[in-house]
Amino acid sequence: MLTIWRLAPREIKVLYTAYLFINLGFYAFIPYLTLYLTGSFAWSMALAGVLLGVRQFSQQGVTFIGGIVADRLGCKPALILGLLVRSIGFASFAFCSETWHFFISAILSGLGGALFEPSYQAAFVKLAPQEYRKPLFSFKNLIVNVAMIASTFLGSLLISIDFVYLSLITGSIYLAIAFAIYLLLPNLQVETSQHSVLQDMGKILRDGPFVFYTVVLIGYFYLYMQLYLTIPIKAQALTGQEISVAYVYATLAVTVIIGQLPMIRYLERFPNRFPLIGAGAVFMGIGLLGFGLSGNLLMLCASAVLFALGTMIAAPLQLDVIPSFADSRLLASYYGFNGYSLAVGGALSTSAGGWFYDLGERLGLPLLPWLICLAVSLIVAVCLYFFKDARADTSGTS
Repeated sequence: MLTIWRLAPREIKVLYTAYLFINLGFYAFIPYLTLYLTGSFAWSMALAGVLLGVRQFSQQGVTFIGGIVADRLGCKPALILGLLVRSIGFASFAFCSETWHFFISAILSGLGGALFEPSYQAAFVKLAPQEYRKPLFSFKNLIVNVAMIASTFLGSLLISIDFVYLSLITGSIYLAIAFAIYLLLPNLQVETSQHSVLQDMGKILRDGPFVFYTVVLIGYFYLYMQLYLTIPIKAQALTGQEISVAYVYATLAVTVIIGQLPMIRYLERFPNRFPLIGAGAVFMGIGLLGFGLSGNLLMLCASAVLFALGTMIAAPLQLDVIPSFADSRLLASYYGFNGYSLAVGGALSTSAGGWFYDLGERLGLPLLPWLICLAVSLIVAVCLYFFKDARADTSGTS
């Protein structure tokens, strides 16, 4: 871990630190928003899921445009603007009292992410030395889980006092990150485009293998986004305590922190990364089925370990392969378009996933949402096992 930190240029260290606090604010807020809405406002799981789906689609559904903005105006301005909008969105939840208020705040927070996510990913790729890109991406996934551990306890503490504090403090975190990026991150050169925005969009839309890869990742994110709805609800319903959500997240995060770098070193012996992403999805699906079968907190934590194993395999690789599709001029746009997989997968996960959860309870089939997750994971694995693209460098360096 320390070796990778030493290998990272100063600018990458700035981005790592920003990413830590971006995820700290996110994981401290979003999972507890679900509990707040279903508890204090008596929202149904389905309605809470729709809100999360709207937030997700407001972000990933617009990341293509956010990527184009970053490619043409520069990664740093787009990143700062996105962080400021996210700050306003999260802080505004503190003042919501009507259903439509929550949806406006959700859309604002999503639009902020639409601006900063593709610009962040593109800045990271441009600043990371190519020979160290894979371990640097892996370290990024590790940072997410460090943030998850800290955020679960921060979120538990703040929501136990008052949701208003949780909303305002997480919003302030994004404001502070924007200020730090403004001071510490250098401006990145913008490559002048000879093509119109529509021509650039058309080029990506005609990239059949990349579009197919993006569609397949919808299933991956359907699985991943269960972290924000069904998993916290299951944990609280099983134990009757909100702190159990923190235990489950902490188990998942610690597993990734311990195992991520050894896992990446092990996976380097496999030249084709696409089937590995599918294998990771299968482990996630098995872990989610384990959540459905769990009868106590220990079983929940064991299932979190399986889910974490899947994310250790798939999460760094599904980002690392994207530069193999794109030229440097459109890198942020490719990351932005790939965000549609999270937009659709996340919206389906939180809306349809919440509906399946409620339906399973009504029909006396509590395993229904978890069996659907397992089926989705198998579909992803089959599609990526047979995936072929002549540009995709399967030697392990993109």
